[in-house]
Amino acid sequence: QSESLVVCDVAEDLVEKLRKFRFRKETNNAAIIMKIDKDKQLVVLDEEHEGISPDELKDELPERQPRYPSHAAARKTFIVYSYKYQHEDGRVSYPLCFIFSSPVGCKPEQQMMYAGSKNKLVQTAELTKVFEIRNTEDLTEEWLREKLGFFH
Repeated sequence: QSESLVVCDVAEDLVEKLRKFRFRKETNNAAIIMKIDKDKQLVVLDEEHEGISPDELKDELPERQPRYPSHAAARKTFIVYSYKYQHEDGRVSYPLCFIFSSPVGCKPEQQMMYAGSKNKLVQTAELTKVFEIRNTEDLTEEWLREKLGFFH
């Protein structure tokens, strides 16, 4: 039979952090990077960044391409990104984007844990702009703007 989907809870302090993040007053780009603590089956905070561009964010993500396939496989990551978005008409908004980085080559059990927990995290953080990237190299300003363009 198929393995059951493991849905991890979101750590209490992370829930609080995400809530605050949603109502932050700063106007710079900022990111909260999260990962799953496998033993605790919890989504936990990995890193926080202020004033970070999409391209800088890309560089912060865990191994993009493991140099040695036998070593640690690329890691999946959840990112909540507050992005300063300048519309064509000059308006500025600060959409909160949920970016699910799921590089190819992750272990199946890890894939299932992240897949199962993604929706729970999105609901917990009350996010509507949810994007998935397979290759962290794709995380660019252009990519993000294009994705956000669909929400007009």
